[in-house]
Amino acid sequence: MKRNWDYILIHAREIIESYDTRVTLRQLFYRLVAAEILPNTRSAYTQLSKNTAEARRAGNFPDLMDRTRNIYERTTFESPEEARQYIAEVYRRDRTEGQEYSVYLGVEKEGMVEQLSSWFGKFGLPIISLKGYASQSYVDIVTSHAIRRNRPAILIYAGDFDPSGIDIDRDFRERTRCFDAVHRIALNEEQITEHNLPPLMGKASDSRAAAFIERYGQLIQVELDALPPDILRDLYTEAIDRYFDLSTWEQVLDIEKQERQELAE
Repeated sequence: MKRNWDYILIHAREIIESYDTRVTLRQLFYRLVAAEILPNTRSAYTQLSKNTAEARRAGNFPDLMDRTRNIYERTTFESPEEARQYIAEVYRRDRTEGQEYSVYLGVEKEGMVEQLSSWFGKFGLPIISLKGYASQSYVDIVTSHAIRRNRPAILIYAGDFDPSGIDIDRDFRERTRCFDAVHRIALNEEQITEHNLPPLMGKASDSRAAAFIERYGQLIQVELDALPPDILRDLYTEAIDRYFDLSTWEQVLDIEKQERQELAE
């Protein structure tokens, strides 16, 4: 079937503009799938990549985010004065200082880290991306980080709704053994119904498919990327508010501001 890409790209642009950060091609694709504008096929994904790239080269489409590639180079300065100014501008204290809990924001998808950082970076909360089942090395890194903070650790997590997606946070919690509470805020069956997220065919090859069917009655897959960003932000915000004290945070900001001024003098 021949697709009307002018029509599709108009809707794609509207989706991108609904975010206050850049989005990945994967996020854009699953939002279009959720809107029933594209089918969930590799061919449709490839065509979306091709057509958005052509539109970007023509200057007719917003940039997309690619977290898998970057330019790596050391920061340099033209003078000591410039370096001191830079340090004053980037200086910040541990903004979780004095908090009763160590709150971690977890997400299955690496591509969503930028959204979380944009929404909640001002609080200084650590963000962890599991990218599927975490390696033992990453488990050890997170565990050591939580132990060093020496206060109850809370994980607020969002992931896909599919056989592996609903199991990843369980596996991570059991292997780290450092979290006093884990709150999975998305996705679940109620949210899929409430926000009209169309279920896709699940992967029968997933070793957890049988247990998923037994629990939910069918083998389906719904990507976290399909959830509108304002809904996801509200879910995280509601969970954060249970553990993060704003007055303590504001006191740290006052100290940070004063120290930044001292560095600039």
